[in-house]
Amino acid sequence: MPHASLLRQITDFANRADPYPVYEELRRTPVLHEEEGGPYVLSSYYDIKALLHDPRVSSDAANLAAAGDDELGRTDETGGLPPSFLRLDPPEHDRLRRIANSAFGPPHQPRRIENMRGRLGGIVTELIDGFGDARQIDLVDQFAYPFPVTVICRLLGVPREDEPRFRAWVDPLVASLDPGTRQGADADSQRTAREARMQLGMYLAGLVEQRTKEPRDDLLSDLVHSRGPDGSMTMMEVLSTAVLLLIAGHETTVNLITNGMLTLLRHPEILQRLREDPGLSVRIVEELLRYEPPVQLVPQRTCIADIEVRGVTIPKGSRIWLVLAAGNRDPERFKDPERFDPDRGDLQHLGFGSGIHSCFGAPLARLETQIALSELARRLESPRLVEDPPPYRQNAVLRGPRHLDIAFDGLR
Repeated sequence: MPHASLLRQITDFANRADPYPVYEELRRTPVLHEEEGGPYVLSSYYDIKALLHDPRVSSDAANLAAAGDDELGRTDETGGLPPSFLRLDPPEHDRLRRIANSAFGPPHQPRRIENMRGRLGGIVTELIDGFGDARQIDLVDQFAYPFPVTVICRLLGVPREDEPRFRAWVDPLVASLDPGTRQGADADSQRTAREARMQLGMYLAGLVEQRTKEPRDDLLSDLVHSRGPDGSMTMMEVLSTAVLLLIAGHETTVNLITNGMLTLLRHPEILQRLREDPGLSVRIVEELLRYEPPVQLVPQRTCIADIEVRGVTIPKGSRIWLVLAAGNRDPERFKDPERFDPDRGDLQHLGFGSGIHSCFGAPLARLETQIALSELARRLESPRLVEDPPPYRQNAVLRGPRHLDIAFDGLR
């Protein structure tokens, strides 16, 4: 494996089905800098963890733009709206995240996610019942994809009758996140994504206006009416936060569920244990976040001061890629890291990042995946992979199968 091409191998679609040999090679040069003006790539667990907590590392979109062009740094998850808190540094990041968190979870809404358990179970049951008499399904299109969109709709307070419209807008938006799609996109698909973004923005703006006048028991109402010590969000900040929850939350969960089922079908003894003990889903999901994380790397970071890592000075203004999936299989941190083992005693993985930008929607994604995998294990009779490896999406950052065809003998 030629050393000089490692950076390109990370993004090379040929390695998408199994990027882990590339990551193993990468860890031999823990601070990799191959190209003049190119990113510094970090792959060891302890270095990544330290930088995720380092205030000299910026997430601000303006700093990233100033650092120059980068094929993985170009993302537009809010499409013309002000940057979400994901793309901001303190203190503005902290203000917006605190307001959002007051609507999403503890301490202000300590049971919002837990209270959704019954509704999540109902959506999962409905989707699995929808397989009907089929003996083969595409888990992505028929389950992993529609499930989180439906959940986010219910969380935000989108009326049931509008959910199909909502999904029709999300499809082209999610497709436009894929770097391969963006680079080779024809004019039609680019226009479709722009129109979907505009229609979704207009729809959400209308919903925000409604909730301003008539608040309900939903996340959008809480965002609109937040009156804590940090003040309230502007209309545009509410919209960019809602779009962030929708797009980022959706993508993470689709990949976590799909990677999870793929891994369980490759480890039938663990799938059988889950069928007999649904409570095992908690440990399975944590090990999945280490072993097959839905977010493989974080490329949207910039140094705002010189930083020394292992004797290498990363100059101020440089872009950094933090390869979470490489850190998660670092033998310096995890014993026997290439083995999928839900019985590990120590699971402090990087699957949801760490520090101030740790995944905002992690509690919801965890619960969704626990319920999804335990119910699929319980209800599918003798499930098996039709194709291994399955076809993967282009995206090197949000890695997951584009389709996952599963054959089975019936539904329990």
